[in-house]
Amino acid sequence: MSEKQRDAARAPVAPTIQVIERMFTLLDVLASQPDPVPLKQLTARTGLHPSTAHRILNDLVIGRFVDRPEAGSYRLGMRLLELGNLVKARLDVRDAALGPMRELHKLTHQPVNLSVRQGDEIVYIERTYSERSGMQVVRAVGGRAPLHLTSVGKLFLAFDEPQRVRAYATRTGLAGHTRNSITDLARLERELMLVRQTATARDDEELELGVRCLAAGIFDDQSSLVAGLSVSAPADRLEESWLERVRATAAQISLALGHRR
Repeated sequence: MSEKQRDAARAPVAPTIQVIERMFTLLDVLASQPDPVPLKQLTARTGLHPSTAHRILNDLVIGRFVDRPEAGSYRLGMRLLELGNLVKARLDVRDAALGPMRELHKLTHQPVNLSVRQGDEIVYIERTYSERSGMQVVRAVGGRAPLHLTSVGKLFLAFDEPQRVRAYATRTGLAGHTRNSITDLARLERELMLVRQTATARDDEELELGVRCLAAGIFDDQSSLVAGLSVSAPADRLEESWLERVRATAAQISLALGHRR
């Protein structure tokens, strides 16, 4: 298959049934407006004849895909919310992340980690790596680590309430693992301020000597931080240029989960 044929195969296919294409057009216009839209405005925006638009909208009202709050005006219906919630419930951050993680690994040739928060720790739920990375894989999938010692853990702390961060520090004592570990609350709070400003975080040999990490957050459709994406590398091999790629990859995964800035 030629490149042109492959591009054609990947291209979106327009609906072959005209009424479905018109229905999509009407729904797109309704989605772009926060308030109910009069029929006259809908026909002007879509170019549809009023009788055609009216007929399609009536069918959508019957199916609850569109509401008619008052005669002659329309808005998106609750059925779309119900279906959207079903889609959201079936979305899995691991499924959304695997493809982008593999692409990031191809770029860095270093382990790429997906982690979530459980209590006072992060848990590694997926990892993409190769033996060529030259770094021992210490934190396997299912492994845990304290929040304040990891790049992803710092993201979760940074997006937490200040009083909850202080409570975390009291519970854990901010115990360190290496000479670089942050074990002082004031220093941790300064670090978390930088994390909030840049929306990225680092681990500079704070969990394991000889290993550094860069991380960015993954957000869902409610703009809640649900996971973190990180690249781990031997301290002398970590490249600062990877940071933007980590951030862009995390944003790509967030978009797949319904996040919109």
